[in-house]
Amino acid sequence: MSFDTKIKELGIQLPKAADPVGSYVATKISNKILFISGQISIDEKGELIRGKIGKDLDTEAGYNAAKRCALSIVAQAKKACNEDLSKIKSCVKLTGFVNSTDDFTEQPKVINGASDLIALIFGEAGMHTRAAISANSLPLGVAVEVDAIFELN
Repeated sequence: MSFDTKIKELGIQLPKAADPVGSYVATKISNKILFISGQISIDEKGELIRGKIGKDLDTEAGYNAAKRCALSIVAQAKKACNEDLSKIKSCVKLTGFVNSTDDFTEQPKVINGASDLIALIFGEAGMHTRAAISANSLPLGVAVEVDAIFELN
């Protein structure tokens, strides 16, 4: 089953791949590696998911925010591959940043939201290495940011 078919089967609506708002590009292909810049947590209505995990939001809300980041990652990957996700060979790595309180220790559980979604869509090709990092603050006050590296066919 193709990745696009899997997305349709799961009833997933990808957001529009957002243009960068700074001095960088959203995606870059080098040889057969696709780098995707950090995607911030934005809800279904296009509004920022803001707050500090462990204070304003709980782990489950953080998980869902990370899942939204992963949807944006897939949208960016699709755009970078000229709307053809069959060009994706595998997800190599995700790096997740969690805007959290000093005593919050469940960053891996939060970033599982992104990891689980990537694995759900891409199956075995979605199994990746990962880092889950706590941050004192993230751009625009968002709760989560995730970037990705994919290998292309």
